[in-house]
Amino acid sequence: MAEERHFEILGCLLYTAKLVAKLEGLEDGFRVVINDGPQGCQSVYHIHVHLLGGRQMNWPPG
Repeated sequence: MAEERHFEILGCLLYTAKLVAKLEGLEDGFRVVINDGPQGCQSVYHIHVHLLGGRQMNWPPG
């Protein structure tokens, strides 16, 4: 789970996600997902982000 000690690395991860999105041609938009805790469907227990893009993102997600 994200904790106060992760403050700096989370900022780096979000900025890096933006850079990767640009490299992947997702300038028109993308979604960053962080699954946090069992109720958030976290299955890998280290901090990481998921970068989603390349198609229209609907709400609610699915």
